[in-house]
Amino acid sequence: MIATSLRTQRFASNRLRYSLLGGALVALLSVPLAQASPPHQAPPSLHVQAQSWVEVEPDKATLNARLWENTPALSTLEESDSSALTDARERLETRARELIEQMEATGLERSAINAGSLNVYPEHVQGQRNEDGEHETLQRTRLERPATVELTDLDQLSEVLDALIAAGVNALDGVQFDLQDRDSATDEALVKALEKAQHKANLMAGSLDAELDHVQRIEETQSPIFQPRMMMRAESASADASQSGGASDYSPGTIRIDAGVSVEWALKGPDVPNRQGSDVAAQE
Repeated sequence: MIATSLRTQRFASNRLRYSLLGGALVALLSVPLAQASPPHQAPPSLHVQAQSWVEVEPDKATLNARLWENTPALSTLEESDSSALTDARERLETRARELIEQMEATGLERSAINAGSLNVYPEHVQGQRNEDGEHETLQRTRLERPATVELTDLDQLSEVLDALIAAGVNALDGVQFDLQDRDSATDEALVKALEKAQHKANLMAGSLDAELDHVQRIEETQSPIFQPRMMMRAESASADASQSGGASDYSPGTIRIDAGVSVEWALKGPDVPNRQGSDVAAQE
């Protein structure tokens, strides 16, 4: 029984040893075969970058103006007068109401006119010279309200500007031209950039006796940039009116929107080199 058991163990040990040797031999024979297989070849491609833009006429305008009233300037040694502050506020509120009424008289809807909240600013101003020849420092309070008017009919611009000036605004901070539908304009700029990239890719591929295949990648290199156009800035609106002689002629010009894209196509054709890393690129 003992001899039989020993023979069985030796048989199992030899079988395991031969199995391991056979597996190692197969692995050694497989290495040259794996090394001999050709590397993966990437398809040739054409990479193009393009930029384009559109210029559109604005169809919206925002006018920004300010009204303010000042309390009397007093010496820093004097106590402020609360009644003077109340009087200044009442005058300012009256002017703001009159401004809104004049804007509505031009045909604007009430929703297009926004009178902002009250702002209060302490100010120091220079007084007359004292006995020592030095200027005395005085203090006062400025109460200010901004006013914003939005136009969707630019034919009203001249009339509304004249009405603001006639209402006695203290400052006309300018006119900002914009578009009611920005998305359509930015989409147009992006489509033009893609069309330009397509044109350049066809031109280059044709020159190389190749043909464009499917698109492999599309990226935006520059998102459409939209910048509202500003017109005029004057601290004294009435001064501008007197210099223009009462004639108002405003040209909004155009708004430019830029866009950029990067597109990569696979190439096909009999003369296209089919080798690792082959690539043709163009950049504007």
